[in-house]
Amino acid sequence: MPRSDISTEQAARAIPGPEQADIIVGIASYNNARTIGHVVRAVDAGLAKYFPSQKAIIVNSDGGSSDSTPEAVLGASVDHKAIFLSHRLTTVNRITSPYHGIPGKGSAFKAIFEMAASLNAKACCVVDADLRSITPEWMELLLSPVYKEAFDFVAPLYTRHKYDGTITNSIIYPLTRALYGRKIRQPIGGDFGFSGEMARFYLHQDVWTSDIARFGIDIWMTTEALAGNFKVCQSYLGAKIHDPKDPGADLRDMFVQVVGSLMSLTEKHNAEWKKTHDSKEVPTFGFKYSVGVVPIRVNTEGMLRSFRIGAENLKEVWAGFMDKPVVDWLVKLSHEEAASFRFPKETWVGIVYDYILAYHHKKLQAEHLLKSLIPLYHGRTASFFLETMDMGDDEAEQVVEDVAAEYENQKGYLAGNW
Repeated sequence: MPRSDISTEQAARAIPGPEQADIIVGIASYNNARTIGHVVRAVDAGLAKYFPSQKAIIVNSDGGSSDSTPEAVLGASVDHKAIFLSHRLTTVNRITSPYHGIPGKGSAFKAIFEMAASLNAKACCVVDADLRSITPEWMELLLSPVYKEAFDFVAPLYTRHKYDGTITNSIIYPLTRALYGRKIRQPIGGDFGFSGEMARFYLHQDVWTSDIARFGIDIWMTTEALAGNFKVCQSYLGAKIHDPKDPGADLRDMFVQVVGSLMSLTEKHNAEWKKTHDSKEVPTFGFKYSVGVVPIRVNTEGMLRSFRIGAENLKEVWAGFMDKPVVDWLVKLSHEEAASFRFPKETWVGIVYDYILAYHHKKLQAEHLLKSLIPLYHGRTASFFLETMDMGDDEAEQVVEDVAAEYENQKGYLAGNW
């Protein structure tokens, strides 16, 4: 199998032919030597099985790993004879190259978009480097809607533990759905399919010195596809099992960058979301089946402690853009014990909309504003944990859906105060 460790521009020049590549699969990495070999093998096998005649390239865009991540990419091998009855007609090239710019996932993706544009790729996808649950079928599910059905953007749809993806569940999914009217369940899932045209569109946007170049890239990709009226769908990929993150741990930078990117996009696309009413399903590919998920341990007491400290130290800040009865209620709630602690969805959604309006009206410097939301997010998330403690994942999912409906119910408040 031809392999190389060169820049994306050098790689593009080295591959001959007017079409150059049909498919690009990008894997952004940073110190993922333990898991990336499995990801590469699954990708390679999926391309061999579902796209045997297409010229495909796996691009590893690496953030300067100090472990052996690039070597793991180039050294991962698949015995196709042991898996398939037929032989692949073309080889899958692999390229591993450091990206340039602001350290972060977005900068890594920019290098992948550059490769897709340089090679005139028809279909592309990106997958996380720490996946343990990826299978060869993911390639069909992320690429075929683009390559065979002319979709521009494919979002992932996973089965996840009820405590996995709390930022998505409480803010990103329901707000994106309410604003743009499409039920994309995992707007920041990390594993996306997209057309070559979409890659070129992304590449030419002036965002590569912002937080989008860090953690904000996923919500940006999804929002631009929705706001730009591109043809979007989602594909069911089963479970997403990856290196887990405790929702109660310090995810401050990620929270600020993801939610800040969402707010800046709400600002940019206000003409589009004001015209949208209600939400509708998007086409979904893949067969949904029962699958086990990895349980996630949560530190509810730590989140309650964060909320209580926030209520003590930030109540004057909150009073600058929230109604006094709401702030008074938050202070009162901070004195509740865990057994009786409940943060209703109606209050939570109203607060999120107050934050978006405060961002729009520049009530506070953006980073300070976003950081002041974190204790409130911890309070709402702790309440969700306590409310769903005895529920199964499907019952807890209905709670998330009820929150999403509440965002739609209160959207008029956001539009009316813009």
